[in-house]
Amino acid sequence: MNRKFIILTTLLVTRLVLPQITDEWITYFEKSGFTATPGYDMSMEYFQKLADYSPWAEFKSFGISPQGRELKFLIVSKDKAFSLPESKEIHKPIVLIINGIHSGEIGGKDASMLLLRDILITKEKESLIDSVTLLIVPIFNVDGHERMSRYNRINQNGPEEMGWRTTAQNLNLNRDWMKADAPEMRAMLKLYSEWLPDFIIDTHATDGADYQYTVTYSVEKFSNIYSRTANWLKERFIPLLEKGVQEKGFLVHRYIYLRKWREGLDGGIIDWASSPRFSTGYAALQNRPGLLIETHMMKPYKERVYSTKAMLETVIKIVNTNATDLIDLNLEADIKSAVNLLKQKKYLPVSFEESNQYNLIDLKGYEYYRQPSQISGSDKLVYSDVKKDFKIKFYNDIVPIDSVQLPKAYLIPKEWRNVVDVLKTHGIQVSSLEVDTLIEVTKYHFKTVKFDTASYEGRQRVNFEYDLIREKRNVPSATFFIPTNQRTIRVIANLLEPKSGDSFIRWGFMNSIFEQKEYFENYVMEKIAEEMLNKDAELREDFQNKLNEDEEFRNNPEERLNFFYKRSPYYDKNYQVYPVMRID
Repeated sequence: MNRKFIILTTLLVTRLVLPQITDEWITYFEKSGFTATPGYDMSMEYFQKLADYSPWAEFKSFGISPQGRELKFLIVSKDKAFSLPESKEIHKPIVLIINGIHSGEIGGKDASMLLLRDILITKEKESLIDSVTLLIVPIFNVDGHERMSRYNRINQNGPEEMGWRTTAQNLNLNRDWMKADAPEMRAMLKLYSEWLPDFIIDTHATDGADYQYTVTYSVEKFSNIYSRTANWLKERFIPLLEKGVQEKGFLVHRYIYLRKWREGLDGGIIDWASSPRFSTGYAALQNRPGLLIETHMMKPYKERVYSTKAMLETVIKIVNTNATDLIDLNLEADIKSAVNLLKQKKYLPVSFEESNQYNLIDLKGYEYYRQPSQISGSDKLVYSDVKKDFKIKFYNDIVPIDSVQLPKAYLIPKEWRNVVDVLKTHGIQVSSLEVDTLIEVTKYHFKTVKFDTASYEGRQRVNFEYDLIREKRNVPSATFFIPTNQRTIRVIANLLEPKSGDSFIRWGFMNSIFEQKEYFENYVMEKIAEEMLNKDAELREDFQNKLNEDEEFRNNPEERLNFFYKRSPYYDKNYQVYPVMRID
């Protein structure tokens, strides 16, 4: 059939359904027969046109990408609260919608266009902003969005061309929420910490298994988020979300994450507490509920866009009807997080895993089978188009496996300003000591240090064990002082505590502390070691015990000399010592 005829027919049908829409408001997605998404310029033009037309919208810039494109967000408010002070005055919850953090998964952008048209142009759904302020980022990864190709997502069914997963600097923005290496992320965190949205939505398309559901979702509901927020999400939000989306005609399910990818559904699926390097995990640290939307990659692009629109509508409606409760809950989380962790001295979980406990749940999938593959040399997984209802194992018992008790404050030497700049980007309050001060501090001394063998997200990550050192020391003026008694306490802890998988030290911000810069000549150390042995009976006994108990040490001349070097005044006392100090 002629492509022009298809487009014309689509436009006519659209006009019949919504006669009040003129040509200028028909989106590129609709004009393409629901198979394509517009480029950056055309996308920005549409959102700007919405702002120009409606007194309830304003389109603003919040940063510039490495390739020079503007990062933009649309503010939608019936009260015309387009600045932060105005927004605070009206006391309405703010919902932040982020599209295109992975710009190959771009259905949220097109869904946002359709939804905003319903709100601002036809006003069919203007009630959605009665009690809510919307912040919509059409495309977060703007440079990746313009690396468009039909071959960018091998696992995905459309659109005809799509953007690339990562930025122009090859950074994955949805691994960057804590370390904030990307200029785009630093701009986003500034926007986030200034507006402090009450609910965050991040739109994606999945990888993984094949199944009947058009759209899946995930929320944080374990001990990585304030407990009453977790309860609200489980008991109030999720039932309303699933009911609302199903009433709009879409099959919806919690995110389907395979426990063992090569086994398909046979191995079961898992729930998880998201790391804060991801959007919803980060929102949890900021004491805010968030929703991850994941449309199914193999469904036609039209279904993915409209199911995303259904999710967005449903969430905004839920926030409208729970506006005051949500604002109060978030304020409570901000206050009580610090109270629980400081005054009551509760431990903050920083690492989680699923246990071996599971429930059997129903899942609407497709029959599948395995057969030998001449290509891979192993069995291949083949999905059919025959629908089947499965009973599968769902591992949803998520338990903390490590935690920390937080200090009253942290101290960071002024030479490590680079990490302090990132702290401030997260909205963390930082001050400086005005005079030299004698303070009792706790320090971490690392040992058994192992670097990852490959770079990850542009950094060489590191793992270690450590010993604690407590001492009184004279801390110089201009040392940075970070009190933990602030609403960002969970963010502070996850950035500064070495146990956290997203701490500065684990991300490689301070790898130079693991490098020894001074060494001994053996003939010099031999002489000094003899003098040390002759003067110190206790040292002599320790050395002899080490020789008797450790054969590897006994047979290693270099380590035998190093035994004395480490105990000599020449040894670098800062080697493998964490520069960040705790005031307990």
